[in-house]
Amino acid sequence: MAAAKGKALIVLIKPGDSYEEVYRSFRWSIPERYNMAEDVCDRHARDDRAVALIHDHGDGEIRRYTFRDIQRNANRLANIFRHYELLHGSFVAILLGQDPEAAMTHVACWKAGLISVTISRLFGVEAVEHRLAISDARLLITDRAGWEVVAAIRDKLPHLKAVLTIDGAHDGTADFYATLERASDQFDNVATSSADPAFMNFTSGTTGPAKGVLKAHRAMLGVMPSIEFCHDFFPREGDLFWSPADWSWLAGFMNILMPAWFHGKPVLAYRAPSFDPEQAVAMMVKHNVRNTLLTPTMLKMLRQVGRLPDELKLRSVVSGSEAVGAELVRWAQEALQVHVNVVFGQTECNSTIGNNGRIMPFKAGALGRAIPGHICAVVDDEGQEVAPGTIGNIAFRRPDPLMMLEYWRDPEATAAKFIDDWMITGDLGSCDEDGYFWFHARADDIISSSGYRIGPGEIEDVLTKHPDIAMAAVIGVPDPVRNESIKAFIVLSRGVSPSEEIRESIRAMVKERLAKHEAPREIEIVDKLPLSANGKILRRELRERETRRAATGPIAADRINP
Repeated sequence: MAAAKGKALIVLIKPGDSYEEVYRSFRWSIPERYNMAEDVCDRHARDDRAVALIHDHGDGEIRRYTFRDIQRNANRLANIFRHYELLHGSFVAILLGQDPEAAMTHVACWKAGLISVTISRLFGVEAVEHRLAISDARLLITDRAGWEVVAAIRDKLPHLKAVLTIDGAHDGTADFYATLERASDQFDNVATSSADPAFMNFTSGTTGPAKGVLKAHRAMLGVMPSIEFCHDFFPREGDLFWSPADWSWLAGFMNILMPAWFHGKPVLAYRAPSFDPEQAVAMMVKHNVRNTLLTPTMLKMLRQVGRLPDELKLRSVVSGSEAVGAELVRWAQEALQVHVNVVFGQTECNSTIGNNGRIMPFKAGALGRAIPGHICAVVDDEGQEVAPGTIGNIAFRRPDPLMMLEYWRDPEATAAKFIDDWMITGDLGSCDEDGYFWFHARADDIISSSGYRIGPGEIEDVLTKHPDIAMAAVIGVPDPVRNESIKAFIVLSRGVSPSEEIRESIRAMVKERLAKHEAPREIEIVDKLPLSANGKILRRELRERETRRAATGPIAADRINP
C-alpha cells in the first residue's frame, strides 16, 4: 500500500460491493521512510511522455507539462534551495494560484526536506504578512502581483532571504526561470521520515489571526483513501482532474492536484478571477475533464446554466464545506449523470467522512460515513461516545496519518484541540444507527461561506483598526446561495454618523488587508454590542437575534447594505 517504486499502479482502497466490505478490508501501511515527491512525481517521470499538467491560460495559450518536466524543474529548484543554504525543516512560501510553478515548488520543497507554505493570492497585506512572519519563511515564490503586496512589508520580514518571481525579475526579486537555468536538473531526494513536516496550510479561528496547520509527508498516503473512495474508486482510464478550488487552499492542493499526481493522472490548471459556470462548463468540455470538486454554491450556479452540453462527460463529482441538499443531488444525477459525493473534514484532518454513491444509499443532508482508514465518532465534552441520534462533538481519533502534527508555535491551541485521543472538529452533530454523520451546528463561530471557512476574529481585528469604528462583531447569516454570508455589527466612534463613505471604506479595508471573500456583505450600525461579564462579545446572541428577525419579517434597524 505504500509508495510504488515503479510505474505500476498501487491503489489503497480495494473496490467492493458494499461500504462494510470496503471499510473492513482496509489496512494502513505507512513506511518509516517516505518522501511525497517520489510518489507524486519521480516514479511517474520514468515515462517521459506521461502528462502531469495541462495549463490553460484562458487566452488560447495551452502548455502541457510531463512529469519529467516537473521533476527537472523541481530538481533545479531543490538545488537552488541548497544555494540559499536552506536547512532541513526550513519554510518556503508559495504565493501563487493554479500556476505550474506552484506545483514545482511544492515538489522541490519535499525533495529537499523543506516545508512548503501556501498563501492565497486573495489575501491582502496583513494576512500575507502574518503567514510569512509566523513561518519565518526564508524564500518566497510569487509573481508581480504577489510581490506588490509583499514589497510593502518587506522590511518587517527579516527572515525572508530572497523572492523569486515567475513572470520575470522585478525591483527586489530574482527571475524564477533564469535562476533555475543556473542549477543542475539532478537531485537526490532527502531521506525524510513519513512523520517529518512537509507542508503548512492555515485555518481560521474565532479569535485572533489564522493558525498554521503543519502536516507530515504521510498525509499524502492519509488523504488517498478518501480520494479513491469518493471519486468512485479512482483511478480509472481517462481520468483527468480539475477544480476551481485554488491550489493555495487545501481542497485544491491536497484533494485535487497531488492525489491525481499520486496515481500519475493529469490535472487541468485553469483559474478564472471568479467562478463563471458557463466558462467552467466550456473548460471541462474543452479538456475532457472527468473528475472535479465543486462546492454546493458552484453546483447551484451550474444548475442555473440550463441544459448542459452532451460533450460534458464527468465521471465523478465531489462536494463539501456545506450541506448538499437532495434537490441538488437529484439535479446532478439527471444533468451530470453522476452521484455527488459529499466529503467532510477540516484543515487539521481533511476528508475523513464521505460518500460513495455506487455502494452507499443516499441520505439527503447527511455528511456520509467514516472513510476507510479513519475512525470517526460523536463524543461528549469528556470524550465519551454518545448514543446514536444524540448531538455531540464530531471527532476523529488519533493516530491518523492525515491528522495535523500541530498548530505551528501554538502548543496550547494544539492541546486544546484534543480530548484524550479524539480530535474535536468544532462541529456539533450526530451519528445515526447506520453510521451516517449529520451536521447540526458549529460549536464555535466559524462562518461557512461559498466554500470558505472564515474566522470572525481576524475580520474584527481589522475592523476595529478603522478610525470610525469603536467596536465590531462579525457573524454568519443564512444565504440561499453562499450557505452563509458575512454580517458585521458596528459601533461607530463618538461623533461619527453612518454614511455610504464609511460603508465603502470598511469593506475596502477588509479586502485590502485580509481578502475579498472576507469583506462583510451586510453592515449594521448599532449603539452597543452584547457583552459577557468579562467583556467578551456574545456572537451567539447576535445570531439568535438574526434568527428572530428572519422569522418576523423585514428588519427595521438602522442598516447599511452594500
